[in-house]
Amino acid sequence: MARPIKETPILYGDDARRFEARMKERRKETPAERADRLAAYQLIMNIFKG
Repeated sequence: MARPIKETPILYGDDARRFEARMKERRKETPAERADRLAAYQLIMNIFKG
């Protein structure tokens, strides 16, 4: 039998500020990394389409 999923904790104070700042940061990726990511995405989407 599966275990129940725990609730997501609520962040307060410095933890909340750090989390929010990190979510606002844009991740930098090279054109090669982007091409690899998009190729992997297309592969998976083609598998699901059949």
